[in-house]
Amino acid sequence: MVVTPKRFTIDEYHQLIELGFLKEGDRIELIRGELTQMVAKGTPHTFCTNRLCRQLDRLLGDRAVIRGQDPITLSNQSEPEPDVVIARGTEEDYLAHHPYPQDIFLVIEVSDTTLNYDQTTKLELYAEAEISHYWIVNLLARQLEVYSQPYQNAQDDFNYLSKQIILPHQSVSIPGFEDVLLELSRIFPNL
Repeated sequence: MVVTPKRFTIDEYHQLIELGFLKEGDRIELIRGELTQMVAKGTPHTFCTNRLCRQLDRLLGDRAVIRGQDPITLSNQSEPEPDVVIARGTEEDYLAHHPYPQDIFLVIEVSDTTLNYDQTTKLELYAEAEISHYWIVNLLARQLEVYSQPYQNAQDDFNYLSKQIILPHQSVSIPGFEDVLLELSRIFPNL
């Protein structure tokens, strides 16, 4: 007898939320049809995420929607909750649904204890969904990992063709807003 886990569709996942089986405080993500417990956030992670959202909001204003730790809907039966998403349009555009990949300029994960997961599982998930730009704020190495150009190789693995490292004393342009520079010294905590 083979035991297989129950996989959920996005609609089934939403029904579990509507019926009260899953609550906001449960910290659950749907990843490839499986319910995944999110790791508790430490102080540096929370500090950096809050600072990043504040800086992006200040820099972009009404030119985009800055979402912090809110779901996005992907076609691979996934509804992850990235630390930060920059999406097109206005907040009202996402009353009926969460942003889809075509709505997204940039997905950002802030990583310390989840670094390996964010560099593998989340990276592959976002590349498969054709998220054009993915950043990892690597708190352990104190650097920003900038990924772009998602692709699928001959073995059907998903990844990004381009990876660039930006150091905390440098600035980086925001995808979709190349005229706007984010100074990384404003987001990395002084540990």
